[in-house]
Amino acid sequence: MAVATVNLRAVTSWVGIARLFAIVLSCIAFSLVASTGDFGGPYGTWCMFTWCFCFAVTLLVVVLELLELYPKLPLSWDDFTSAFSMLAALMVFTTSVVFPSTFISSPCSGSKCVRQAVATTFSCLCFLAYALEVGLTRAKPGDISSFLSTVPGLLKVFEAYVACLIFSLLDAYSSEAGLQWCVAVYSICFIITLLIIIFTIGRCLTYIPCPLEKMLVGYNALALAMYLTATILWPLYSFRGKSRPNSCGRNCWWNKHLGITFLTIFNLIAYLVDLVYSTRMVFIRAPP
Repeated sequence: MAVATVNLRAVTSWVGIARLFAIVLSCIAFSLVASTGDFGGPYGTWCMFTWCFCFAVTLLVVVLELLELYPKLPLSWDDFTSAFSMLAALMVFTTSVVFPSTFISSPCSGSKCVRQAVATTFSCLCFLAYALEVGLTRAKPGDISSFLSTVPGLLKVFEAYVACLIFSLLDAYSSEAGLQWCVAVYSICFIITLLIIIFTIGRCLTYIPCPLEKMLVGYNALALAMYLTATILWPLYSFRGKSRPNSCGRNCWWNKHLGITFLTIFNLIAYLVDLVYSTRMVFIRAPP
């Protein structure tokens, strides 16, 4: 009869401790917000989903590593945990900015506001816990055992997440050919980047008929060129001949289009850095 083994390093190593902190901090954050009863609307739903999702998945990761059950899963565990920690850090960071700016009023008074402020503080600490995990699990130079733990791999998660934020801000765009091209750029790059992440986690890279490193260099160069055109065309066609409305609230189209402009620039920079690192991986080999 097989006896389940317990790997205490899952909770005593620095990575394990960072995950335990993330579990506790995210749990406190969504519990405090739930106690206020004020988390309605799309922004509140997103914040609660982020804390609950990160709490549940991190807890599952710790349990699977504690009981050493993860080798039985048909996926690359190191790639999965690296990608998730990066995604969780980005999600919690976004939530730590969105929640206080949306739900905390000024001046802040009363027990409800205090709980919201404390929840924001714990959310920020939770982000630091995930950022620490990303730093601890990031592959060292020359280590290519887990692609998604390398800088290009982590950038792939960042690029896909930023594209999701862009999609969340896209509401109604005109029939301008320039804007339609920008949406096509966001969609094509997101799909390809997501497929790279899924194929890596699912150990399907062996089915690709060309070397991954060279394919990434070509794709990053193409994505960089496409995002460069979107960086120019999106603000040009979005704001040409238009001024900011006098009453521009939370759902104002002008604010959303401005947010897409900045997010496009962020992804442009990400693909540029990704191209530089991918090129170094292919053409600059570390000495033996």
